[in-house]
Amino acid sequence: MSDEETSNVDVVEHTTTTISEPEPQPTTTTISEPAEPTTTPPSPPETTTTTTGISEESLSKFQSSIQSLSSIIPSIPPSITFTTTNKNSNHHPALSLLHDPQTSSEISSLLRQPNSGAGDNNLCRWLYDTFQSNDPSLQLVVLRFIPTIAGLYLSRIPLRKPLAGFEAVLLALYAHETTSRAGQPVTVNVPDLSHPSLYHESVAPNKNNATALNLAVISPSLEPHGTVRSTRRARIVGVALELYYSKIHQMPVSSKMEFCEFCKVWAGKEDHDEDETDKTMKKKEGRIPLPWELLQPVMRILGHCMMGCGVKEKELLEAAMGACKSLYGRSLHDINAKGILATESLIRLGKMALESKDIVVVDHTEISISNVISI
Repeated sequence: MSDEETSNVDVVEHTTTTISEPEPQPTTTTISEPAEPTTTPPSPPETTTTTTGISEESLSKFQSSIQSLSSIIPSIPPSITFTTTNKNSNHHPALSLLHDPQTSSEISSLLRQPNSGAGDNNLCRWLYDTFQSNDPSLQLVVLRFIPTIAGLYLSRIPLRKPLAGFEAVLLALYAHETTSRAGQPVTVNVPDLSHPSLYHESVAPNKNNATALNLAVISPSLEPHGTVRSTRRARIVGVALELYYSKIHQMPVSSKMEFCEFCKVWAGKEDHDEDETDKTMKKKEGRIPLPWELLQPVMRILGHCMMGCGVKEKELLEAAMGACKSLYGRSLHDINAKGILATESLIRLGKMALESKDIVVVDHTEISISNVISI
């Protein structure tokens, strides 16, 4: 009996060992398999290159644009050419070109030359090709010079000079806006003050409870145009100024100052210190018709120059005030009711802004450094 018991014990021991051995094997295989996929995806390097905000296509467009500009303006600052090779920067190189004062002044001086608006002008061709690149940063560079282009173009029309270069740039901006708007006008919802709201109470109760939308058309729908005619000229230039206004918060102060300068020229303001011959020549070259489709975007841009400028931009505010006064006198001369109302309102707002800028602004959130402990 003892031998049979011992044999049974051995069998039991063998069975227990055979059962305990296969248990760790499936656990080790199941743990080792999911560990491999976690280390396989190599996607993080690709996302880090895209987080810089500058694609290789955008850099190549800027490099080709700078190469074309270097043939027109040889003295391009090295800070702009250096950014074309720096792919790790979050700052787009076109923005350095936009805010570079030396390059901007050279381009403006070239645009002001007597034959700058011709069809074979290299600078106008560069501006046209740069805007047609469809790169938003490069398009901002072209928009920076719209006040100069529009000012010179409208002022030189009575002189019967070739202006096909300026017209090509303005038509490119007009076609861009026509495509982006898709045949729809630019409207704004004006609230009906006869209905009470959170901010006011109606004087007389309105029996009609209907709250219909009061849509005011700021800019009508656009029709595609391939040429500039005398009947379309004000509309095409006005749309270009509307596009400039939509990006005006990114424009440098020098561009806005140039716009205020041309507003005075368009109004035909005379300088009493000049000779009579100089007055007649400047009046002939500068004074232009000012229909509402052109005057309205002008007023919007001047309103930003007055109310949207910072505390340190008092010079821009004063320039915009001078432009509004010139346009106010012109509106009185033309008996333009809309122009009188708009310019007079801006002049009043400008005076209020000048009074507020004379007051010293104290930032109460700034921590003052002092050796005295106040309780």
